Amino acid sequence: MKTFFLLLSMSGLVARTGRHHQRYEAGCRLIAGEENRCIPFKHRNPDKGSNENSEKVVEVLMINSSSGPGLLFPKGGWENDETVEEAALREAVEEAGVRGVLMEFLGHYHFKSKTLQDEFSPEGSCKAAMFALFVNEELETWPEQSIRCRSWLTIPEAYENCRHPWMREALKNGFSKWHENKMTAGEAFPV
Repeated sequence: MKTFFLLLSMSGLVARTGRHHQRYEAGCRLIAGEENRCIPFKHRNPDKGSNENSEKVVEVLMINSSSGPGLLFPKGGWENDETVEEAALREAVEEAGVRGVLMEFLGHYHFKSKTLQDEFSPEGSCKAAMFALFVNEELETWPEQSIRCRSWLTIPEAYENCRHPWMREALKNGFSKWHENKMTAGEAFPV
């Protein structure tokens, strides 16, 4: 898969709002993470006292939901003027204040949303394109920081805290399997 970068100047960090310019397919809102989502991740060194040959610990970034309990991965609608990859990167900046490299497309996940019912998708059907995002920058300020808190969690912690079952499936069957295969093969991650 191609590696995509999103460059925004600090003056350009403004969250997009509304659904008028978002993409729909057969009554299904397309989310960037078509609805678009990404699973931001990083590696940290093992805790002190661990064997120095221990593998690095993978952590994923989750954000609080603005509409209830539980944690989410950054997500949002796919606008007409951007690729699905650009939308996933934009949402990571807007909602979680992180930039990075899209490493892998993890698959499509379907879900229904009561809050996303509108004239284009009366049933609230959504199709999320999920990506693995290797985080290389955490911003001090970002568009939704007044309503979003970031949390770095291990995969088991993230699985426990996922608000929605489909997100747990994406974490377990998409991200975790992909990451394990990449580690087992000894493939490198960006620095």
